[in-house]
Amino acid sequence: MNIKQVILRHMKMRMRRPFTTSVGTEYDKEFILVEAKSEDGLSGWGESVAAIEPFYKEETVKTNWHILEDFLLPLVFKKPIEHPDELNNERFAHIRGNYMAKAAIEGAIWDLYARQKGISLAQALGGEKKKIEVGISLGIEDSVGELLHLVEKYVHEGYKRIKVKIQPGWDVEVIRAVRERFPDIKLMADANSAYTLDDAEHLRKLDAFNLTMIEQPLAHDDIVDHAELQAQLRTPICLDESIHSVEDVRKAIKLKSCGVINIKIGRVGGLTEAKKIHDVCKEHNIPVWCGGMLEAGVGRAHNVAVTTLSNFILPGDTAASARYWEKDIIMPEVTVEDGWVTVPEGHGIGYEVSRERLDEFTLYSKSYLA
Repeated sequence: MNIKQVILRHMKMRMRRPFTTSVGTEYDKEFILVEAKSEDGLSGWGESVAAIEPFYKEETVKTNWHILEDFLLPLVFKKPIEHPDELNNERFAHIRGNYMAKAAIEGAIWDLYARQKGISLAQALGGEKKKIEVGISLGIEDSVGELLHLVEKYVHEGYKRIKVKIQPGWDVEVIRAVRERFPDIKLMADANSAYTLDDAEHLRKLDAFNLTMIEQPLAHDDIVDHAELQAQLRTPICLDESIHSVEDVRKAIKLKSCGVINIKIGRVGGLTEAKKIHDVCKEHNIPVWCGGMLEAGVGRAHNVAVTTLSNFILPGDTAASARYWEKDIIMPEVTVEDGWVTVPEGHGIGYEVSRERLDEFTLYSKSYLA
C-alpha cells in the first residue's frame, strides 16, 4: 500500500443520554476520525478513542492529534506498507505509549488493507464468527429504580450480558437489587479503579451475586495488588486499564492477577497488538472480550471485526449505534437483534461512512500528503 493522503477530522457528536462512571460524566463525544487514502483512490477509516480530558487514560484528543501529525504520519508516508502489522511491530515500535494515537492510524490502514484485498476486516484478522454476542454497559444512574428500568429495557431487547458501573456508595446494594430482579442474567460490575486493597472485605460481598467478573477494581496501572485481591475473591477479576500490551498480559497471567482480560483496541495500540493479546490469552485459557469506549460507527465496526476471533467468548460492549447516538456516521448503522450483531461481509469494516454526516459533525479537519 502506498498511502498518499491522510485526513484527520476533529469530530463532535451529542450522546443520546449522558453516560456516568466513577471517572465522570460524558454528554458529548469528541474524537479524531482518520481517513487514509491509497494511490488507487480507496479510503480506509480509523477512530481515536481518546477523550478531551485525561481521566480514563493520559491521552487526549489534542495529544493524539500532535502525535499523529508530528510523529506517526511521517512514518506512514516513509515507504509503502506491505502489511498493517509492520506499523506496530516496526515503524511505531520506538515511540513509547500513545496507544490510542497509534491505534487510530493503524485501524485506518487495516481497513484499507482489507478493502484492497477485497475481503472483510474480520477475514483479514483471521476471524471465524458470522455473528457476535454483545452486552450493554450501564452507567451510574440517578437512582436504583432508574437503573433497574434500563436493565429491564435492554434484557427485553435481548442483550446477552449487563455490565453495571460501580463506585463506593453505589455497589453492593445496587448489584443486589439488579440480581434480585434479574436472577438469571449474565451480570458484571465495572469499578474503573475506584477501590483499593483496603476495600477487599467489602468487595468480597459481591461474591454472593454470581457475577461473571469484576472489572478493574483497583488502580489503573496495577497488576500486583489485583493478584492479592484475586486470591481473596471467588469472582474473577477482569483487567482493563492495566493492560496495554501482550507483555502486560504475560505478567498478569504469571502473577495470577485476573481470570479475564478486556481487550480495547485503542488502549492496546491497535489491532495487531489486540491479536497478540488474544492469542496469548487463548494459550493460557484466559477468556477475553471487547470493551467499549463510547465509539462512533467506525470504532464500533473495528470492535465487531476483532470480536470474530475465536477466544472472544464473553459478550462485549459493542451495543447498537442507537444505544448512544441519534444518528451515527456509518451506513447502515450497527444494529443488534436478540443480543447478536451480524458481522458485515462487505470489504474492509463492512460499513460506509456517510460524507453528509461527516460534514455535520466535523469541527475541524486537516489533510496531509505524502
